[in-house]
Amino acid sequence: MLQLIVDWFIYEFLRLPGSSSLAGMLNFFLYDSIKIVLLLFAMITVIGTLRTFLPQHKIKQWLNKSGVLGNFYAAIFGAVTPFCSCSSIPIFFSFLEAGIPLGIAFSFLITSPIINEYLVVLMFGFFGWKITFAYVVSGVVIGVASGLVLGRMRLERLLVKDIIKPDSSVFGAGKLYRGFKSRILFGINEAFSIIKKLWVWILVGVGIGALIHNFIPQEAVQEIVGKAGFFSVPVATIIGVPLYGSCAAILPVAIVLFQKGFPLGTALAFMMAVSALSLPEAIMLRRAMHLKLIIIFFTVTTVAIIFTGYLFNFLQRILL
Repeated sequence: MLQLIVDWFIYEFLRLPGSSSLAGMLNFFLYDSIKIVLLLFAMITVIGTLRTFLPQHKIKQWLNKSGVLGNFYAAIFGAVTPFCSCSSIPIFFSFLEAGIPLGIAFSFLITSPIINEYLVVLMFGFFGWKITFAYVVSGVVIGVASGLVLGRMRLERLLVKDIIKPDSSVFGAGKLYRGFKSRILFGINEAFSIIKKLWVWILVGVGIGALIHNFIPQEAVQEIVGKAGFFSVPVATIIGVPLYGSCAAILPVAIVLFQKGFPLGTALAFMMAVSALSLPEAIMLRRAMHLKLIIIFFTVTTVAIIFTGYLFNFLQRILL
């Protein structure tokens, strides 16, 4: 239905010829932008409603588990919270203030921007369930493994004291709800709040994807990948690290790069690097960490993303 409406608007109302690149770009932009916003609203509302049933004290108990289990719970909690890398930092600070071990808090900080409900919905729509499931599993593994490594390094001495300020607003169940209606309203309000912050990034991401899809020849993209060869994954990851954007903005770009000839792992590694690591995130973390700890955190996470990118390239034929 949505595609029919978009087609009518472009080809009947605007009377653009079907063979023109402008019509193709506009079709791609309108259809994907509307679809993404609608999917985001529905999924964030559902997840936001479900999160109101999670008691704050229970979450803290789970995160204080020793060994791999604590890192796993932190990564899962990060996966169901709809935050970008910068928005996850206040929650990361609140974990440290509550006495959560540093490595476990890092598992949350790494996983939260890499996986979230709207990314899962969008990836399922574009890539199918196998790639989406593999991506979610790999994101959790990156968060758990990186958190374990950072935790074993005993880096607490590199935290800046008396800077961390708690922010427990993520715990929806810290509030009182009168019936199921109020919980649904919480989910709807959260969906409006998040989309209000994301819609510009969504339009930018889809716009870039539309330009690449309709104006950059596939041969040119394949030539770029061919020159990078075996090193396409680390190159894509390193390029993505200094950039800033949410998964909602970067996913359409990653999809188009894949359609144009980028290996699957290279495209996903670029998306992970952009969403999980950024210059604004480093600046915000500087309030609570010494520079050495930030460099170690970025290095460990970058290595984990590069390894995951190579793994996806190796498994590409199985997943498609």
